[in-house]
Amino acid sequence: MMRYHSTGIEGEWQPGSQKRVLVNLKGIKKKTEMDQAEADALIAAEELYFEIITDETVFTAKLICQMHRDWLGGIYAWAGRYRTVEMQKGNFRWPPAFRVPQNMAWLEDEFFVKLTPCRALGLKLVSEQVAAIHAELLLVHPFREGNGRLARWLADLMFLQAGYPMPRYNFSGKGSVKRKSDYLNAVIRGYAQDYQLLADFFRGCVEDRLGELEE
Repeated sequence: MMRYHSTGIEGEWQPGSQKRVLVNLKGIKKKTEMDQAEADALIAAEELYFEIITDETVFTAKLICQMHRDWLGGIYAWAGRYRTVEMQKGNFRWPPAFRVPQNMAWLEDEFFVKLTPCRALGLKLVSEQVAAIHAELLLVHPFREGNGRLARWLADLMFLQAGYPMPRYNFSGKGSVKRKSDYLNAVIRGYAQDYQLLADFFRGCVEDRLGELEE
């Protein structure tokens, strides 16, 4: 179970939502309706960025914030701004909110600048680069909501930069429970800078997509 602590708007629930939906610009109270609104907004943002991101784009902390804003800006007032909320799941607590700007600057200098734009260096190496950025971005957990989806969106764009199709995650339908578990375990390993399991996961997802395209 995820736990949050904040004194700002990020810690407020939409009135009438039974503490299941965050305060939002649309006045949505039902979680299913919010899930759909976020999903629709992500599809629209993804389509927009297919035109924005080129094979020469270097990802930056500023660009990551803009992606988050372009996705969720019509839903949450704080979209695109670093979290002020402290986040915990079980016994694991993400780094404190006050360190997010510093951590994102480090991520930009040590990973974004060095590993993007993502080049066509072979699927194995590209998967390793994607995995490293993915794990480190999720460890920073820069935003109040949407970190996992944003990180996977970034992974999609990096693979496209390198000339590969977007990964097929298979997070719904038959076998999805195990798939999600494998992914989460790989992310946790990545938090300790052991990226190989996550790289293997991404490589398998891209190979699945390539197999589909060949059928």
